[in-house]
Formats: sequence, C-alpha cells, structure tokens
Amino acid sequence: MTETSKTDNSRRKFITAGAAFAGLGLAPGVHLIQTAQADTSPSPKAVTSDKRWGMLIDANKCGDCTACITACNKEFGLEGGQSSEGNKARDTQKTQYIRKVELLNKQTGHKLSLPILCQHCESPPCVDVCPTGASMKRADGIAKVDMHLCIGCRYCMMACPYKARSFVHEKIVDQKPYAPRGMGTVESCNLCVHRVDEGRQPACVEACNKEGNKAMVFGDLKDENSAVSKQLKKHSSAQLRADLGLNTGIRYRGI
Repeated sequence: MTETSKTDNSRRKFITAGAAFAGLGLAPGVHLIQTAQADTSPSPKAVTSDKRWGMLIDANKCGDCTACITACNKEFGLEGGQSSEGNKARDTQKTQYIRKVELLNKQTGHKLSLPILCQHCESPPCVDVCPTGASMKRADGIAKVDMHLCIGCRYCMMACPYKARSFVHEKIVDQKPYAPRGMGTVESCNLCVHRVDEGRQPACVEACNKEGNKAMVFGDLKDENSAVSKQLKKHSSAQLRADLGLNTGIRYRGI
C-alpha cells in the first residue's frame, strides 16, 4: 500500500469514527448541527430607476401654516435635543429637514412663505464631494445620508446650494428605529424613504393634505398618470436655481 493510500484510509476511519461518536446519546430527530434553512419570507422590492420620486409645492396655497414642519419634526424626532453636558435643555438640537423662508417682492409688496427641503437633484453636488460615499442618491432619485459612513467633514453642506443639510452637534435622544441618527454626522430630508418604500406619502405631504391646504403633491415623476405628473403637465412650474442644471425632484408653482 502506498503512502497516499494509507493517508486516505486513515482519513476515512477518522471521519467514520467521528460520525459514530456524534450519533451517540442523541434522541431521534436531534442533531448537533442545525442546517441552514432558506428564508422564505417575502423580500422588499428592489429600488430601480423605473421610478423617480418627486414633489410639487404650490406656493399660492402655502400660507403661514407650519403643519409640514411639525409633521417632519415628529416623524424624525427633531423636536429637541440634549446638550453634550447632559442638561435638560431640549431646544439645543437645531436640525431641520424642512424649513420655511419668506419671499418678498419689493416692487409689489407680495409675500410668499416657501417650504425649503432637500431638492433631490438628479445630479446632486453633495454626492459629488462626499469622500466616503455617505452622501448618496438612490436609483429612484431619493438623496440620503448613511450615518454609518458619514465622518462629519461637512463637504456636502458646503456643496448644497439650498442649505438643506444639518450637522448634528448634540447627543441624540429618543431616536426612531426607522431613522438612525448620530452626533457628529450630517443629515437631511430623505422624502421619508421608510414611508415611500411602504407605499405611503411623506409625513409633510400627509400633514399638508390633512390640514386641507393641499399645497404639496408627491409621486412618481416618470409615471404620466401620477398626480404630480398631471399637475406638472397642467400648470407651469419652476426649479430653485434652475441655472445650476441639477434637475431637481422638487418643483414649485407660484414663484
């Protein structure tokens, strides 16, 4: 018998003995090693470029109401923060995903109250300058930040022409499980991506409609039958800083 044959024979005996030992003292149906089972639960739908989510905001219908801001703050737990010193002041956390600015036509005196949020650009400058890939754009057009990759360099904040991003200075408390956040990271509106993936409307849009203002229309910009596409086809609209050529997903009427 060759040396190779002796070795192979020894291996067979070892494996056979090991299998016999593993079976000792085990009741029928009990195994030392549980084999992996295939996950048969339904998987979430993959994000594709077949859709592009966007919004139309009608400035003529948007007055002094702040329902969109209140709803956004509640959805993401932005009502207040806790200072790094651990005191009870909960007004130190200034992060806002949506804010309102007042526009005044000096010639006519006409005033507008305009909601400003991340514009979800087709070519987002924030993504271009991010050194870690934390700032990203999904295939369906939603721009967002991965807090686990963000190093807090704030390049994206400087690149954003809409001042739509915030830096978290304070310790975060009362986080929402669907929206993890972290001190020392940048964050911004993500169009309530957790809601969108469930087939729901963003919190700001839902609140605006609930108040009866109906100044916000959300939907798939690529679907000609969606409510937002029909409104954009019917009425003239504009982009903020259209001169930058960013092809924003947020459009406005009445500005």
